[in-house]
Amino acid sequence: MKITFLLLEAFSIDGTVRSTLTLADELSRRHDVEIVTVRRTADRPVFPLSDRVRLESLVDVRPGAKVPWPNTARAERLMAEPTGLVHPEERSFNKYSAWTDERLTRFLRRPRTDVLITTRAGLNLMAARLAPRKVVVVGQEHLQLGTNDSGILAEIEEAYPRLDALTCLTAADAEDYRRLLPDGSCPVYTIGNGLPTRVYPRSRQENKVVVAGGRVVWIKGYDLLISAFAKVVEKHPEWSLRIHGEGPRRTELRRKATRLGLYNNVLMLEPTDDMEGELAKASILAMSSRAESFGMTIIEAFACGLPVVAFDCPRGPREIVTDGVDGLLVPPGDAGALAETLIRLIDDEELRRAMSANAVASAERFDISAVAAKWETMLDGLRTAPRRDSGRR
Repeated sequence: MKITFLLLEAFSIDGTVRSTLTLADELSRRHDVEIVTVRRTADRPVFPLSDRVRLESLVDVRPGAKVPWPNTARAERLMAEPTGLVHPEERSFNKYSAWTDERLTRFLRRPRTDVLITTRAGLNLMAARLAPRKVVVVGQEHLQLGTNDSGILAEIEEAYPRLDALTCLTAADAEDYRRLLPDGSCPVYTIGNGLPTRVYPRSRQENKVVVAGGRVVWIKGYDLLISAFAKVVEKHPEWSLRIHGEGPRRTELRRKATRLGLYNNVLMLEPTDDMEGELAKASILAMSSRAESFGMTIIEAFACGLPVVAFDCPRGPREIVTDGVDGLLVPPGDAGALAETLIRLIDDEELRRAMSANAVASAERFDISAVAAKWETMLDGLRTAPRRDSGRR
């Protein structure tokens, strides 16, 4: 079958982008697969993409890019106007415009594909309303339902029943969507993200390093992690914390680390396209998120043999980490408990090495071949089952 993924931006360092490219690569071994990105922001994606997968863009926003005649003037005018199709509460509202509206509408009304997989709320809603009934449309949710504001929640409740299916990363999220949507209006599946099949660098459990990675924003809880690490350093001043990521709170967090006397122990590092290599240089992964939709960094850490210490926040970590086996779960938001748990793993090398071995075994559950098989089973069922009346034309 021909499968088309629709992303907002395929060129950014982002968990949704990475997981989509990984899944597309694996499915392209057996199917005709393309990725359509609404916005082209760079010459090539940051993450690897197989030559088997075609990559197309609807709007080129690279510096100096021009829309070919005869649409040049129209595109310039519409790019300066706000979108009329995307709800203002959509997290990336400002990346859309009246020009992306036009390009998306043209694409969605006549997609040349058997299956269209959209990857965020704004695109899910547009596909539900515009895509023809003959195309199987699957919406992907990478965020928790509860993180949406009331306006977009109302749009989700109204439009998602027109999708042929919705996928969520965790069972808890899937259950939330089932409660929101009218009974039987849209099948909801739980399919997590996957890891590419390859040999991963392995932590030797010798470096005195705790690592964390992700967007440097409030929801990731790095302020709590730095507070916790101050207590770790009191007992283990030879250990360091490395936080990889970009975001608006970097300066604030650097100041916090300095204020706590951690300028030699806490490093705020840039994002990297070799996160596995950085994970392998560490001995523990810290996940301090206040909320987490899945936790891609956790399964990457598992593959590199890192035990995980994570807040038992709603959703993600508790469905990935087996407490006491491949990691330890900590009461949400409790920086003191996070510090105590990190110290416990630092002190107990035997426990840390046992959890390291268990983590590698746990990573096998998330191999992309197993994840892709779930997708293929779902898509085969959707394509062969009698088509329900979704309300699409």
